[in-house]
Amino acid sequence: MANRGGAPSGGREEDASETRERVSAFVRTRVMPAEAVLDAGGPPAAAVLRKLRAEARAEGVWALPLPAELGGGGLSLRRYAALAEAEGASDHGPAALGSAPLLDVLMLRRHGGAALRDRYARALVAGELRCCYAMTEPDVPGTDPFATETRAEPLPDGGWRITGRKWFVSGAAGADLVTVLARTDGAHGDREGLSLLMVPTTSAGFRVVRELPVLGAGGQFEIVLDGVTVDGGHLLGVPGRALDIAGERLQLGRTLRALRWLGQAQRAFDLMCERAVTRTGTRGPLAGHQLVQCHVFEALLALRTTRPLVHEAVARLDAGLDAAVESGLAKVAAARMLQRVTDSAIQVFGAAGLGPDTALPALFRSGRTARVLDGPDELHITSVARRVLREYA
Repeated sequence: MANRGGAPSGGREEDASETRERVSAFVRTRVMPAEAVLDAGGPPAAAVLRKLRAEARAEGVWALPLPAELGGGGLSLRRYAALAEAEGASDHGPAALGSAPLLDVLMLRRHGGAALRDRYARALVAGELRCCYAMTEPDVPGTDPFATETRAEPLPDGGWRITGRKWFVSGAAGADLVTVLARTDGAHGDREGLSLLMVPTTSAGFRVVRELPVLGAGGQFEIVLDGVTVDGGHLLGVPGRALDIAGERLQLGRTLRALRWLGQAQRAFDLMCERAVTRTGTRGPLAGHQLVQCHVFEALLALRTTRPLVHEAVARLDAGLDAAVESGLAKVAAARMLQRVTDSAIQVFGAAGLGPDTALPALFRSGRTARVLDGPDELHITSVARRVLREYA
C-alpha cells in the first residue's frame, strides 16, 4: 500500500514487488491505450495527460522517486530502478506518473539558491510546472560543449542577458522553464566559463522557432533566446562550473534512460513471444520454427546481459560514487539492446510489425535514436576506453 505522499509503506521485499506491479499495471492499462492521443500532442493530449496524472495520484504511484519533502515518494534510486523499467515501457510513462522532472528537481535542489528552490521545486514535483534542458546548438558539435555559442552577459543589477539558439530541446513547446547552458566568461572553446541558468519561457525574447521531428516523431524543438534577461538568482551553482553540474546530471540521466529502454525492450520481447505462440500457418505456430526461436534466444540474451550493466551503474550512483564508466557502458549496451530486440520482434511479426497496429515502429525508433541521445555511442566508447586505459598507464 502507499501512503498519502505516494511512497510505498514499509520496507519489505513484498512491498517493492507489489509497487512494481501496480506501476506496471497502470502503464499497461492506462498509459499504453492512450499513446496514440499522447503522441499526437495538442489540447487532447494535454487533457489525457492531466487525467492520467490525477489517476496516478489517486492510486499512490505519483512521483515515487522525487524528494519526499517536496511532495514526492522519496524512493532511493536503487529502489526506484525496478519501477523505472516498468514505468518506461511507454515513452509517456514517466510524464504520466510524475517522475519525468527527477533530473531537474535534483539539479535544482542541489545547485539552486534558496529563492529559486522555493519558487520552482515543489511546483515541478506537483506537475504544476514543466522544465526542459537546452544544451545542444545548431552547427555546434553536441559532443563539444566548449564550443557553445550561447552567451549570458552580466547586468549591473546582478542579472544576466542571454542570447543564443538551441535545438533538439525535448518538450520545449510546453515547458514553463528551460535550463540553458551559456558562456558567461572566457572565449569560444575555453574549458571554463560555462554556466547553467534557469529561464522562464514567458520571458521577453524567448521563442520556440520550430518543431524538429525525429524519424517522424514530434517532441523536439529549436528555440531562440534573444536578449532574455533573468535575475542573478536564476544561476545554478558556481559561475563557470556548469560542466560539473552537467556531468552529474548526464550520468544519472543516461542511467535512467537505460532503465527505461530495458522496459521498452521487455515490451517488444513480450510482443514477439506472444506473436510466436499465437500466429499459426500451414506449417504450424511460428514458435516451432528454429529461426524464430533464434530471434527469441538472441533477444533474451541481449536483455539478460544488459540488465546487470545498467543496475551496476544504478548501484554506484545510489552510493554517491562516480559512475562515468558504468553509465557509459550501460547507455551504449541498452541502446544497442533495444534496437536489437525490437528488430527481432518486427521480423517475427512480419509486415504487421511495420504498421500502425503495434507499438513496434515507435519502439524501434526509440532504439535507433537511443544511439545518439545523450551523446552518440562513439563518444561513450572513446570516453570509457580512455578512462580505463588511464588506469593502466
